[in-house]
Amino acid sequence: MTQRNEKLANLIKELSAQFLNRENNRTSLITVTSCTTSPDLKRATIFVTVLPDSKEHDALDFAKRKRAELRDYLKKKYEIKIIPFIDIQIDLGEKNRQKIDELLRVK
Repeated sequence: MTQRNEKLANLIKELSAQFLNRENNRTSLITVTSCTTSPDLKRATIFVTVLPDSKEHDALDFAKRKRAELRDYLKKKYEIKIIPFIDIQIDLGEKNRQKIDELLRVK
């Protein structure tokens, strides 16, 4: 990633975390772990983890429903010409890392 892409990804990550923390219904903990942007900055993918795991599907649906409001929030907080289309996914890498850590603790 270029420096501009990294800056935008970090900013989107921070602002998304603030937005989801504010809008969350408090039945689950949604944590934004990372963000990636396309080279043309027209798409951004936000990766999240959810606790407890049983609420993962509901939290992902909630976050995806709030994408339009998140884009409006980004427009207000950060003045750039093009606000990227936002996609939200579960961070499987983080999930796998946690599972490995748990297995190592057992042994």
